[in-house]
Amino acid sequence: MKSVQKGFTLIELMIVVAIIAILAAIAIPQYQAYVARSQVTRVINEASDQKVVVEDCLNNGLTKLDKTTSCAATATASDLIDATKGPAQDGETAGNDANAGFPQINLSADDDSTIVATLGDHASQSVATDVITLTRDHTSGSWNCSFTATVAGSEKYAPASCPVK
Repeated sequence: MKSVQKGFTLIELMIVVAIIAILAAIAIPQYQAYVARSQVTRVINEASDQKVVVEDCLNNGLTKLDKTTSCAATATASDLIDATKGPAQDGETAGNDANAGFPQINLSADDDSTIVATLGDHASQSVATDVITLTRDHTSGSWNCSFTATVAGSEKYAPASCPVK
């Protein structure tokens, strides 16, 4: 009488587990790199929103952010921007998250104006403390982005539009 095999043999199960382990070993680091890159891009976009504020203030001859004038920052708190690198602009608060920060705006009519965002507490450890600086050339009015890598190896997360300084 012939017996019919039911289920999988031990070797077949071991092969499946090995294949899953190999795929996980490849996928997890790739996913972590993707998260770090996306966080850098998000902070660049959040800081870039303040370009309109800088342009509006400078076009109106204002070089100080102030809620009583038309020159006021419009940034919202971000959990990826370090809250300890400078105070919130115009008395804005980070709400319930004390670790949420704002891009820091430095206006100047005679020199380059900057928007600086330092990645903070909730950012991936691969890019935490890296700095993104948006600089407005005071003579041409053009904007440049630079990425300052403070974490070893984090320069690989800088997008082409914001090269490493």
